[in-house]
Amino acid sequence: MPAASGNRITIVVRVLRVAFAVLTAVALGTILRRGLDTEGFSVVNYFSYFTVLSNVMTVIVLAIGGLVDPPGRNWQLFRGAVTLYMVITGIIYAVLLSNIDVGVASDWTNDVVHRIMPVVILLDWVLVPSKTRITEAQSSIWLTFPLVYGVYSLIRGPIVDWYPYPFLDPRAQGYPAMVVGLVVLTVAFVLMALAVNAVGRLGDRWRHGGHTPVGV
Repeated sequence: MPAASGNRITIVVRVLRVAFAVLTAVALGTILRRGLDTEGFSVVNYFSYFTVLSNVMTVIVLAIGGLVDPPGRNWQLFRGAVTLYMVITGIIYAVLLSNIDVGVASDWTNDVVHRIMPVVILLDWVLVPSKTRITEAQSSIWLTFPLVYGVYSLIRGPIVDWYPYPFLDPRAQGYPAMVVGLVVLTVAFVLMALAVNAVGRLGDRWRHGGHTPVGV
């Protein structure tokens, strides 16, 4: 690929990353602003939604990726982790939460944080794959945040009498059913982490015509 063509592609990718970062930030800000106008709204509860946290990280990844695009392994690991969290957000919403009020302000913000951005960041991961190879063991580190989030939600829930999602709420379903559900979700998350890493590798092979660069 000629250098000029490659540079144009890089510029387009960077501009799109920043544009989608701004779109996500506006959507999150809109949800927060409208929430603040609602009686009983809790800022802490707002930032206790996995969707909100994963989208905040998406803003960070796309903004930094668009402005700086760091090449280091730690940054690529963070990119992969956030991609996984957004894939989780999109799939869990589609399968379990699409008919439940999850605290979004309107249809367009719901579409952005639950439907559009999971696809966007996954495409970014595939079309502009990690510059360094990530092993399955390294990708398993990505599951740390969902684990910590689940523990946080289960500890905080009884204290404030509020749970962000029905599958984390033992009050209606009971603890045995909740535990079984969480075990199933854990297995699903592990498979998702492996899949995100795998499609990133496929993207890297596609980018280099089926050959892995020397030194990667």
